[in-house]
Amino acid sequence: MQIPLVDLKAQYAKIGSEIDAAISEVIHATAFIGGPTVKRFEQNFARFCGAKHAVGCSSGTSALHLALLAAGVGPGDEVITVSHTFIATAEVVKPMGARVRFVDIDPETYTMDPAQLVAAITPKTKVILPVHIYGHPADMGPILEIARAHGITVVEDAAQAHGAKYHGRSCGALAPIATFSFYPGKNLGAYGDAGAVTCESAEQADRMNRLANHGRAEKYLHDEEGYNYRLDGLQAAILDVKLRHLESWNEERRRAARLYDERLRSVAGVSIQKPASWAEPVYHLYVIRVAERDRVLAGLREQGIDAGIHYPVPLHLQPAYRYLGIPEGSLPETERAGREVLSLPIYPEITEAQIDTVVAALKKAL
Repeated sequence: MQIPLVDLKAQYAKIGSEIDAAISEVIHATAFIGGPTVKRFEQNFARFCGAKHAVGCSSGTSALHLALLAAGVGPGDEVITVSHTFIATAEVVKPMGARVRFVDIDPETYTMDPAQLVAAITPKTKVILPVHIYGHPADMGPILEIARAHGITVVEDAAQAHGAKYHGRSCGALAPIATFSFYPGKNLGAYGDAGAVTCESAEQADRMNRLANHGRAEKYLHDEEGYNYRLDGLQAAILDVKLRHLESWNEERRRAARLYDERLRSVAGVSIQKPASWAEPVYHLYVIRVAERDRVLAGLREQGIDAGIHYPVPLHLQPAYRYLGIPEGSLPETERAGREVLSLPIYPEITEAQIDTVVAALKKAL
């Protein structure tokens, strides 16, 4: 049995008629850039997150750039984040004239370890950028407390955490600004690139809207130089349809995670993630730890199981960040995760029989 890491065809099979109707509506209205479809999705997504404002944009990367601009990041500033994440989290920092600083992760949640923060803060620190990785929230309480004590802005990278909750509050409304990716494989995914920023401040939302649209609020009046970061109408329509299903899809992911947990808890050589007591994760990925991870991954793929690795080479050890001069061994938990983590197939439509097949294949690979 071939089992993919993510199955977008299964998702479309269930909601295809809704998607087709939404796309047709945009085409007949010829509302391809901006317009009521984008505005409606922004309002609905802000409401879903419990945020005051949402600004749609072209990708999760452009969302991060807009958020850091809104937070006032500029030349000479520093942004503290984690190395255990996709490069988009960090790659927007250097072009702004700022510098990224990495801190280690908590080995249970894989998210920013608040205990590492204070030592990393300098007079140049402008933003702390925790990542809600794999759909599990970062420990935002102490992060926000440390930030307040030092007068630093917190920006959530919630690219993998659509609907995840921290002490009952949704990611995207825990800090003054948060960013989301709607890359197709995300819990809420577009049919191409798309993203959004949520925030508390109407002023910041207005500015990000202008920056995303070439720095303008009116067609030929530009308040400042901006970017072409607009969310197009077709993607907004698709996302608005999918948003109606997101809560039930997230619950199906939790169901799948529970089935994996039950079957893997007693398997020798496998360490499963235990969500923190304050977290309600949404399992964008189901991640385990195993020794000899690469050998186990190869064994799974030989049996038709499309498992994956997120992320094998931490950012601080990537060639792109060699200029920072961070030696191997500096972030031990991050580096250990890079060697051991393995992502098993998970999506709302995955069946119990498919999970049993994955588990049997894993045992054989071990």
